[in-house]
Amino acid sequence: MARQIEIAAWRLACAAVLFFGVLTADDTLAQPSLNPVPKDCQAPGSIVAADRPLINLASALRERKKITILAIGASSIGRRDSASGGYHAVIETFLERTFKGLDVTIINRGVSGELAIDAGERIKTEVALTGAELVLWQLGTADALGLVPVEKFKESTRDTVTWLKQHKVDMILIGLRYARGLATDPHYQSIRTAIAEIAKEQGILRIGRYEVVETIEKIKQQQGAPASEIELGEADYSCMAEYLARAIATGLFAKEQPATVPRPRP
Repeated sequence: MARQIEIAAWRLACAAVLFFGVLTADDTLAQPSLNPVPKDCQAPGSIVAADRPLINLASALRERKKITILAIGASSIGRRDSASGGYHAVIETFLERTFKGLDVTIINRGVSGELAIDAGERIKTEVALTGAELVLWQLGTADALGLVPVEKFKESTRDTVTWLKQHKVDMILIGLRYARGLATDPHYQSIRTAIAEIAKEQGILRIGRYEVVETIEKIKQQQGAPASEIELGEADYSCMAEYLARAIATGLFAKEQPATVPRPRP
């Protein structure tokens, strides 16, 4: 009986190892216990990102212990404080500390004011050149300010998402910037909603950049210490880096879920 228990325990241990992915006999990839985001970035009640699997990124991590991430969209995604490495440095440091021995390379190809349709074409070229397993796509702000029709924006974004899936590249959509003056702008808000809808339909990760900063501002107002535009801008970059790093780490272990198929219009 004791022997049977020992065998059963051994089999269970093997199953767990296969699930979490063994890298070497002495270096096992275990699901990490993630620390909460810094206090200044906490936005309780705000949905930052739903669990979505990053299958291709996880495969690269298991096979090579090296991952390449392409950041594209507005150039500000790669810039917070150039002296300290900024946005990308937060993500790289977090992932490399979370997964022992992991080598993370983030390649920034951001272009300010770029529309989704133009970024989509560049993404295809940059993925081919860099061999990226994950694309961080900051989108929507330029399209909203440029009054690009919502349906045209959704069509071009879906086309790019489909291309990446066909080429086995994971993606995370990073939504619009929060702006006080655009909180009631119908077109700006329609583009924001469109990004959320696409992420849900396609079963991909979306970082609720707008929602987080909006929630942080409301909390500060309730505390009697309204945030300045500079403080909100700082929260935008620094907090999104923190949330994005944790979303990537979580996505490496999320279970695959089918995408939602949009219902045909009547």
